[in-house]
Amino acid sequence: MKEGKYVVAIVGGGITGLTSAFYLQKIAQEKNLPIDVKLIEASHRLGGKMQTVVRDGFTIERGPDSFLARKTSIVRLAKEVGMEDQLVHNSTGKSYVLVNNKLYSMPGGSIMGIPTEVGPFVTTGLFSIPGKIRAAADLFLPKSESGKDQSLGEFFRRRLGNEVVENLIEPLLSGIYAGDLDQLSLLATYPQFYQVEQKYRSLILGMKKQGPSQPKRQEPTGSSKGAFLTFKSGLQSFADAIEAKLEPGSVIRGHRVSKIYKINDQYEVFLNNGETLMADSVIAATPHKITQLIFKQYPFFDPFKNVPATSVATVALAFPKEAIKKDINGTGFVVSRNSDYTITACTWTHKKWEHSAPEGKVLLRCYVGRAGDETVVDLSDDQIIKIVLEDLSKTMDISMDPDFAVVSRWNKAMPQYTVGHKERIATIRKHVAEELPGVFLAGSSYEGIGVPDCIDQGEAAVQHVLDYLKLNA
Repeated sequence: MKEGKYVVAIVGGGITGLTSAFYLQKIAQEKNLPIDVKLIEASHRLGGKMQTVVRDGFTIERGPDSFLARKTSIVRLAKEVGMEDQLVHNSTGKSYVLVNNKLYSMPGGSIMGIPTEVGPFVTTGLFSIPGKIRAAADLFLPKSESGKDQSLGEFFRRRLGNEVVENLIEPLLSGIYAGDLDQLSLLATYPQFYQVEQKYRSLILGMKKQGPSQPKRQEPTGSSKGAFLTFKSGLQSFADAIEAKLEPGSVIRGHRVSKIYKINDQYEVFLNNGETLMADSVIAATPHKITQLIFKQYPFFDPFKNVPATSVATVALAFPKEAIKKDINGTGFVVSRNSDYTITACTWTHKKWEHSAPEGKVLLRCYVGRAGDETVVDLSDDQIIKIVLEDLSKTMDISMDPDFAVVSRWNKAMPQYTVGHKERIATIRKHVAEELPGVFLAGSSYEGIGVPDCIDQGEAAVQHVLDYLKLNA
């Protein structure tokens, strides 16, 4: 056992780093372990993309706005930090796909765009008759080569055809990653589809058989609970609650880590203000390009230079209720690339989240920017708002200017899990384990971009640290 305390440096104060710091300190306190945690964040606030604007009775998320209720790690963490009473389910309602200037209801029985019921798929106007016939070929096609990664686009086009992909699957799936379906890795983003195909051969039949365990698109059911959760007080309040539980003096804000060197069995962490600290273990909870720069003297991180990241922006628009002349029954829509629109999706937030807007008010949240179409993110706020309002006017009759708008830009903030991603990450992790023992990577660049995924990675990093320091007995 080392004399004194082991120092664990956690680089990056987003949700991954916060989770790691919280659980590492919690375990150390409960088991009386000799651990000193230092959480280092370059900016002056913690929480990363979890940022909330509270204004005039509106609760507006700048980054992620919710998470799947079935992903329990975030609910468990919320209980740990006293935020359980702030959790709320989304209101269910119709959702739409915008294709060629027309809104089509999401076909009933579709699971992430994959049809599992004949009736709604046959009767929808989303696809032509040849497109529907081509999709039915999935019932007879052989399964993919075992173990081979491929793009989501390649996988779904082979199984269901171009029309179903472009008018339904692509708007739904690529929006989550703001990516190009023909570049995104199947095994790194949606391995469950590959597993279903391998087990059942037909994707349609397989998804139908697994139906009860899969989240279906919900139809309006009044006050019934939806598949998503968020915090009434905003996701930023969740980050604040975690931070409030951290030990005094354990957070270093406003200082960027410039580099980390291995010196014997420790790591020297250099800050941009000239200070250094010695650590026995390091959790790098930073975006991949930042991680590469911090460890740039180690060439096995170089593949991160070529991993793309997409820029996106969200535009929240607040209106009085009477401004919306054409009130559509539903919670929002996604946009097909075949449509002449800049926005990629629009959420009628006041309908999806009752707490988000005061009575008599409307809150619309639109998304712009995706792989291959990112220039809009660099425009001025006024230009982006004008473009968004022009797009919305094609589907909704809006008679007034918004009371106010909140534009949030996320430059190069969406890591792209391109084909071969899992293999690349595994190779880098292998080199890190061999040459930088005690360093662990965690965060949205690696094994899942959602808030619960990042929490899972933060927890896993804590266990790796304890194992490495031989404190896990």
